[in-house]
Amino acid sequence: MIAAPCWSILRTPPLAGAVNMALDEALMARARERGCCILRTYEWSRPTLSLGRNQRAAGTYDLARARAAGVDFVRRPTGGRAVLHHREVTYSVASPASALRESYAAINVILIAAFRALGVAATVAEPEGRAPPPGSAPCFEEPVAGEIVAAGRKLVGSAQWRERGALLQHGSILVDDDQVLASELLLRPAPPPPPPATLRALLGRAPSADDVAEALRGALSEGGAEVGTLEMDDDLRSAALIARATYEDDRWTWRQ
Repeated sequence: MIAAPCWSILRTPPLAGAVNMALDEALMARARERGCCILRTYEWSRPTLSLGRNQRAAGTYDLARARAAGVDFVRRPTGGRAVLHHREVTYSVASPASALRESYAAINVILIAAFRALGVAATVAEPEGRAPPPGSAPCFEEPVAGEIVAAGRKLVGSAQWRERGALLQHGSILVDDDQVLASELLLRPAPPPPPPATLRALLGRAPSADDVAEALRGALSEGGAEVGTLEMDDDLRSAALIARATYEDDRWTWRQ
């Protein structure tokens, strides 16, 4: 049973990094106000390296190299480390904090059930030392306790932000592996990280973003949640437009 009063599903088309982050912030406010959990799945209109809320990044990346590679930057409201969003599916969960107690574990249950429906045997990583600090190393360099792995390698990178009684969790589900580019864009490129798990490698095919979204919806329904569909409305658009200014501002992106 998924412990939440209700769930709404939002599927959006590929958007720019700042627009994606602003919309997720607006969804967090909606969840806080209305007491319903919201699961959004989406893609990005351009390859984008998203930085964790507290990650040190100023003076760390070669911006000219990134421009030449067609890669944008955005800083997430959530924590964690850098993730390249390109050949992957991103999910966000916005929820009242009280609705998802043990929130990482509760969301992991949904994700693992969705992967099972797709044909992937995924599990939760066991504790092995401390989680790494939010430095310049890519998110998918190594799994930490509580993250989802398959075939011994990290499949999903997730991070959270909590504020005023609500939470927002971001996660990246790899379809293909191009995360090495996150290391190559550093001013001092690091050795290539170990390859993460990908849906293509695990399944022998690349499920579409719609396939992943439907698997997540099915996992919620099978878990006993009341699931509805959220449509974009004027209030959400207005809230996202206001929040967008922050994520387009270099003072936020490169604040540390």
